[in-house]
Amino acid sequence: MQRNLRFALFGNTYQEHKSAHVTHLLEILRGKGAEICISNEFYDFLKQHTKANLDGLEIFKGYDFNADMALSIGGDGTFLRAASRVGKKEIPILGINTGRLGFLADISPDQMEEAFDEIYKGKYLAEPRRVLHLTSEGYVLKGYPYGLNEIAILKRDSSSMITIRAYINSEPLCSYQADGLIIATPTGSTGYSLSVGGPILVPQSGTISLTPVAPHSLNVRPIVIRDDWEITLDVESRSHNFLVAVDGRSETCREGIRLTVRRADYFVRIVKRCHHSFFNTLREKMMWGADSRL
Repeated sequence: MQRNLRFALFGNTYQEHKSAHVTHLLEILRGKGAEICISNEFYDFLKQHTKANLDGLEIFKGYDFNADMALSIGGDGTFLRAASRVGKKEIPILGINTGRLGFLADISPDQMEEAFDEIYKGKYLAEPRRVLHLTSEGYVLKGYPYGLNEIAILKRDSSSMITIRAYINSEPLCSYQADGLIIATPTGSTGYSLSVGGPILVPQSGTISLTPVAPHSLNVRPIVIRDDWEITLDVESRSHNFLVAVDGRSETCREGIRLTVRRADYFVRIVKRCHHSFFNTLREKMMWGADSRL
């Protein structure tokens, strides 16, 4: 007997030309008798810009939803926004990639029917991924302080570099003079961190990396530490402010505040098909080890 599942749908609100994928997804879910709830901003986008059949969908706002599985249709940015909404609910998230690379959202639209057949048979993995938690002394952060990918400390404009004094478990590590510093989880190690020379971390490694952005010193290199260690940061800037970006959500902070990064007390669970592996994704998505001479 087929299980009755409830799905929470999140999506990219900038891709009306790819609305056929949403229409197909809804047809698949309705064909399986699924209950579907949808974020209000995605619903409004689809209603205004597409001809998708939205009859019978339950609309929710903010964090006021529950489901057996969350669906993110878009790219990795859409997936990260969905993850911030799921938060501590720990609802498994399936990413359907209608973007470009799609490292987190790795189910292509032409795989949807097969993937949902497997989901309804219980043949999938829900990989637990660690999350970082950002706190501060003497300052209230405005945005959601949890990051699945990374927490980045960056200079705010094109002025001179910033100085970031980093401590690990209260022990001095380094004074970075750079354009910024990226603290990345294994999930985020293939994103922004990798683009500035950071290491790739295996999801199950229990580690995080600290990678400077354009450091002024040649002997400052990325470092990998245990994810249960605490990182404390003091920042100085000639403009007296800097940017804090958590999974791309940025806000301006004044120098003089102390930032602390810890491992969060919850996981984000990413749905993967049983035959998909991290190394397989590296080879397929990032052309890992590809040699054009062969």
